[in-house]
Amino acid sequence: MNIEQIIADSISVKQKILNDKALISQIEKTVEICIDTFRNNGKVLLCGNGGSAADAQHIAAELSGRFNLDREPLFAEALHVNSSFVTAVANDYGYDHVFSRMVKAAGRAGDVLIGISTSGNSANVLNAVREAKALGMKSVAFTGAKGGEIAGVCNVCIKVPSTNTARIQEAHIMIGHILCEAVENTLFARS
Repeated sequence: MNIEQIIADSISVKQKILNDKALISQIEKTVEICIDTFRNNGKVLLCGNGGSAADAQHIAAELSGRFNLDREPLFAEALHVNSSFVTAVANDYGYDHVFSRMVKAAGRAGDVLIGISTSGNSANVLNAVREAKALGMKSVAFTGAKGGEIAGVCNVCIKVPSTNTARIQEAHIMIGHILCEAVENTLFARS
């Protein structure tokens, strides 16, 4: 194991993001969508599997709790946090439907769904984005370089320029933090 190389690889992915004006624009669009959603009393729902589920929950906590500022809470929730719901739906309808069913229950036109999938092909995340679209919600995907099938379904796809799952997830949480900081500063910063 070469620790220095792992760190260098992580930095390299972030440097590619920094130098990609189109990718920066996709992040900016995501920030604008979320700000508009919150200004109109909407919700941000997030979903993902494994490490991406942890990232979804992390971002939701930063938005609903606080990031840098002591401020009012925002409605943001990760769709996997009710384990009884997830296991019941997985058992009764199949795991591919755990997120789409919660989107159908909780989502409304004007809300936004952020689906996190390093491959862009996770069936349950893809189905959630499709359900969000049917409800008139906006949808954003955080993926790896290829974008996967989800890239053709969502409103905005943030494709991290890597095919390494760990490096993609590191960038996803950085982008999530950018989103949280920008939302908080726009909606709550005092001049």
